[in-house]
Amino acid sequence: MRVVTRRTLAAALGGAALLPMLPGGAKAASCAGTVFTANERDATISAIDLATGRVSSVRIPIAPHNVDAAAGGRLLLAVGADEAGHRGGRHAGDPGRVIMLEPVQGSAPRIIAEIPAGQHPAHVVADRAGQHALLTDSGANALLIVGLEDRRVLSTVRTGAYPHGLRLSPDGREAWVANVKDGTVSVVDIAARLEAVRLPVGPSPVQVGFLPDGSRVFVSLRGADAVAEIDTAARRVVRRIPVGPGPVQVFATPDGRFVYVANEGTRAAPGTTASVIDVAAGRVVATIETGRGAHGVVVCTDGSRTFVTNLFDDTVAEIDVATQTVLRRFQVGRAPNGVTWIPA
Repeated sequence: MRVVTRRTLAAALGGAALLPMLPGGAKAASCAGTVFTANERDATISAIDLATGRVSSVRIPIAPHNVDAAAGGRLLLAVGADEAGHRGGRHAGDPGRVIMLEPVQGSAPRIIAEIPAGQHPAHVVADRAGQHALLTDSGANALLIVGLEDRRVLSTVRTGAYPHGLRLSPDGREAWVANVKDGTVSVVDIAARLEAVRLPVGPSPVQVGFLPDGSRVFVSLRGADAVAEIDTAARRVVRRIPVGPGPVQVFATPDGRFVYVANEGTRAAPGTTASVIDVAAGRVVATIETGRGAHGVVVCTDGSRTFVTNLFDDTVAEIDVATQTVLRRFQVGRAPNGVTWIPA
């Protein structure tokens, strides 16, 4: 792996022109909106107003591990275990909850509702209509389907051991779930509400990320310092790509050319980078210093910016995709894990 300069990046892009630069290295395009982080250590959600750089936070009644936008950005979902139980080092048996929040432009979001859900909810996504939330319950080896209008768990689908990260397929028909303890990914048929297949992928898979066309899924393998690339039609791993230490979250750019991987490492030996995978080449073409304990990743929909949470620095790094450099770092709440972006 190596840090890629502007010139070598242009070569990696096959000579494609980079976007025009503004003073200070920022490019002309922007992704106006708000970045939200789930801060597990102080039970808060932070909101970063990208226009002003202002950070505001709201306290919530769980220790949130993940946060995700829903209903076209009109809703924000956070999941985690009860804050008191989390502080005491407990997970299994603690009351897990989904917190529904209303995003507020330029300010901290407002809590709308709390929904009891599972023992140890880890990650959450919502369907396109914003009617259902799907979340992994690591304590019960299950995927839970929650009705956001009914505000209750509607279905429980068995998965592999210790399900953690999940994403919906671009067509919305399947949820792909990384099962940390048995080295598999569960493919869940959402309409049928059952596990269609369980795929072996490698040691300690943590999160999955789709290419926008749905042809490939990338799975972080924390136990192998690698990412597994899966052909979704063939349902098999086609290659493994070495990345940094302890990879966690993965996210593809909207054009499907790059996949960003946050390398957390461990608390004793934190990773400090995000790896950038060139999908066509099947290898890392840039390694970007983001901060200690790189964990969560999101790319805004115009593809100009990537945001990486740094678990042990309590920061978020804003990366310019054209130059693969960090433009700004924002101080947020303690131990930011999950991250999402909502347009202005």
